[in-house]
Amino acid sequence: MIAAGKWRKGMVKHLLYRLYEGRLFQEVQGGELPRHIGLILDGNRRYARAHGYSNILEGHRRGADKLEEVLNWCEELEIRMVTVWIFSTENTSRSQEEVDGLLELIEKKMYEIALDPKVHRKRMRIRAIGKMELLPPSTVKAIREAEEATREYDGFFLNVAVGYGGRQEIADAVAAMVRDKSEKSIPLDRIIDEISIDEIGKYLYTDDLPDPDLIIRTSGEVRLSGFLLWQSVYSEYYFCDAYWPVFRKIDFLRAIRSYQQRERRFGA
Repeated sequence: MIAAGKWRKGMVKHLLYRLYEGRLFQEVQGGELPRHIGLILDGNRRYARAHGYSNILEGHRRGADKLEEVLNWCEELEIRMVTVWIFSTENTSRSQEEVDGLLELIEKKMYEIALDPKVHRKRMRIRAIGKMELLPPSTVKAIREAEEATREYDGFFLNVAVGYGGRQEIADAVAAMVRDKSEKSIPLDRIIDEISIDEIGKYLYTDDLPDPDLIIRTSGEVRLSGFLLWQSVYSEYYFCDAYWPVFRKIDFLRAIRSYQQRERRFGA
């Protein structure tokens, strides 16, 4: 009897969740949707610890599976550009075992993407942004294969921030701009005079991408940690308490609803 009661309660809870999810979906579907979403996939390690996994990499594996699910939610709403932060410049300071395991997981996923029929059916283009020099050759090779296999697609755009840091991106952009102009024998005084927001923007990793409209961070941390530091100046932010591996569809839809309820001023 007790087991039957728990089962009925579980079924009722599941039904109510589905009804609420459906209502939320219809609500946000009728509003203005972000064109470009940034995702900070935070909380994989804490999820693994909270669930008693002996290997912290299990959290990262669960997080990788969750990303595929969230991309499907974006596709349902016809949000066609997503940028995800999966490996930061600071991540290199973690234990060698975790770094090696995380990079191995990234390589595996990149090779899977290159061969995944669903990716090709959806015409999903993969693009990596970050300082590739920080990554081992095997990781770079896997990334380049995924990029090359999807280079001609324009149905959905997935930008993968790997070896990425916002300050590093700006420093790299300024250095590339100065180097480019120096190679053209432009005098230093003129280089200084030509420095502008638009000029620096041409040398960012994301120079030909629209800025993100909405950035979502999971795990309860209320900060950007340098994610798309330059590009997010006018983005809307949504911080969710759930760890990334257990980020639910209603969490995602609430983030979209919150975005729709704001008046975007773009600094005005």
